[in-house]
Amino acid sequence: MNVFWDAIVWLFSPEQYSGPSALQVLLLQQLGYTAVAVAIAGAIAIPVGLAIGHTGRGREIAVAVSGAARAVPSFGLLVLLVLLMGVLHKPEAAVVTFVVLAIPALLAGAYTGLEAIDRRVIDAARAMGMTEWQILWRVEIPLGLPLLVGGIRSAVLQVVATVTIAAYVGLGGLGLPIIQGIPLRRIDQVLGGAIVVALLALVLDALLALAQRASVPAGIRVQASSRTPRRLRSRPVQAV
Repeated sequence: MNVFWDAIVWLFSPEQYSGPSALQVLLLQQLGYTAVAVAIAGAIAIPVGLAIGHTGRGREIAVAVSGAARAVPSFGLLVLLVLLMGVLHKPEAAVVTFVVLAIPALLAGAYTGLEAIDRRVIDAARAMGMTEWQILWRVEIPLGLPLLVGGIRSAVLQVVATVTIAAYVGLGGLGLPIIQGIPLRRIDQVLGGAIVVALLALVLDALLALAQRASVPAGIRVQASSRTPRRLRSRPVQAV
């Protein structure tokens, strides 16, 4: 218990909020690397995932690439890219590492969102004379949006937790107090930094969970809510 109390004291001490290594500065660095990496990964993975989900082609390749990307150790890849690209390009090496980490979740969210749509809906839209682009933008993407947002949510959580390793190569972020505290045996500092990372992940997860809920089409929400009372009414009434 004393360890956690010491970490709380470290978090609220005034010196943690002043200077170039202030917690608010490290927090912005953590969010900046996360936003840039997820945006680049989304620009790559989401169009590919939508194309796979719409055409049904290339799914096996996407699964293989996603599996291989998930198996890559992020820390090892970061160190390797820094060695290959040079110390002057450490930010670029870090962003590439985090992009590789984010692509599998975004790719899976995009194509599984379209694959989960009832094929009869697609056939009905095609029978009404809609073009393939109209089917994609007006039918498939709105219906598959909740799973796509779920993929973004998963990618953001993975990246924001992994960005802590950027401090190992001198790029700041919330991993800095953790990296600095380990050789100094400052358990309060290490635990305090970990608590901030965990709280940030929880806040982002809650916000993206709300976004995922809001992305469900209104008609589907109405159908789901209207089915619930019927199920409840169909339950037999227990005799008292």
